[in-house]
Amino acid sequence: MSFVKWSRFRDYPYIAQIVMQRPEVLNAFNTQMAVEMVEVCQEIVAQGDIRVVGLRSSNSKAFCTGADLKERNHMSEEAWHDQHRIFEMMFYSFADLPMPTIAVIDGFCLAGGMELALNCDMWVVSENAEFGLPEVTRGIMPGGGATRLLSKRIGVHRAKEMVLTGQRYGAAAIAEMGLANRVVSAERLESAFLEIAGPIAENAPLSVSYSKSAIDELFTIPDNIGRVREIAWYNKVINTEDRHEGVRSFNERRKPQFKGK
Repeated sequence: MSFVKWSRFRDYPYIAQIVMQRPEVLNAFNTQMAVEMVEVCQEIVAQGDIRVVGLRSSNSKAFCTGADLKERNHMSEEAWHDQHRIFEMMFYSFADLPMPTIAVIDGFCLAGGMELALNCDMWVVSENAEFGLPEVTRGIMPGGGATRLLSKRIGVHRAKEMVLTGQRYGAAAIAEMGLANRVVSAERLESAFLEIAGPIAENAPLSVSYSKSAIDELFTIPDNIGRVREIAWYNKVINTEDRHEGVRSFNERRKPQFKGK
């Protein structure tokens, strides 16, 4: 049985969605599910024309609740480390996708599930969603990006509170922290996703990809270095067919036909 599937998004051929489908354990990921996630990300990149990727659950009870601790029960330390390296590949597969990624979150988004979301670029959140990083309550700690990424999103003090208390937070609190791009009713999750993904998919793919990479790189480096790297990214997009098409279509007063070249 496959725990992860992907498809192009209905009438939007440049938009893909990855669906987690292990509802009996609230999408807790085991080794097989992590491997499938990596493979799906590789398949999407290989398509060559996907411009936005959404990550969601097949059911409304949970986006993802982290690693399957039943599978981890009685694991040796060596087996634990071996498995975690596969989990790391899964997290990095999302973080390293060249196109923008949007987590579409309903229900429980906990532990490694919240870290999956943190490795995405944007969040669309249901009013019913519930978040938390409870690893410290189980004698573990976050190992998929939370201690590295969360403080960049919400600041050090709030990140420490969330990680060190292991408490849960509702969608309103997450929005107040600045983690959510949209908070909507569960019925509006799909349309809210498309409100962001649709316009992105219409833009020049290389411009979008380079802009995403530039933002990620420049966020934490000194400004004197950032100025040089910013122009380096800018110059990458100048010598592209899409840049010429963008300027030409503007002057011809028509919609551009971007090809990602």
